[in-house]
Amino acid sequence: MTTPPARSPQLLIVSAVLLAVVGIVLLVVPHSKEAAAPETSSTVTANQASAASKPPDGKSTASVPVSITPAAPTPSVLQSALPPHGEGVAGDRAVQQSLEAAWPSDLPAADERQLLTSGRALLRADATGVGRTTWPDVFSGSDQAVAPAFATVRFRIQAAIARRDGSPDKAVVHLLWAGTDRGGTYTDLRITDLFFTRTLKKGEPTWTPRPRI
Repeated sequence: MTTPPARSPQLLIVSAVLLAVVGIVLLVVPHSKEAAAPETSSTVTANQASAASKPPDGKSTASVPVSITPAAPTPSVLQSALPPHGEGVAGDRAVQQSLEAAWPSDLPAADERQLLTSGRALLRADATGVGRTTWPDVFSGSDQAVAPAFATVRFRIQAAIARRDGSPDKAVVHLLWAGTDRGGTYTDLRITDLFFTRTLKKGEPTWTPRPRI
């Protein structure tokens, strides 16, 4: 009976090394495939949302205030908020509210009352001729003789506000009004701006109309 040749120790070592390498390869390959797998749309969306919510300096945004104050409305926005032409007295309240919402108050109450009283009277004098003598610095002698452009009967101030005009000593009165001209045409939502300057009259501050250009 013959005895099989003894196996070489070197062959055993080489076999063991090969088996170890194969085992390592089998362990590494599945993880590589998982790492190389493309991100799904839901994963991409989540990552983008996380990146968008993170500020560039890495600080939390929880305490950062967000301004929700609306911008000042444009004339087109104001016009869309007004009632339709021909609404009559019933629509005047909406006109007043639209003006106040478009230009928040920025004058002391006493100054605003004085400006509104003067602005209304000055507009009436200019449009209808009534009370022009009260404003000699505004209406010259020739202006006094000019026939009024609007009839007194159907003249109506629909809304008015007084606001600063660039400085505490200057103001403008915004008026929307209705009237019938000499041709018999009635039109409402007419717009007129009258400008005033704070002056001293007999030691008391008062608002004086600026000369018309």
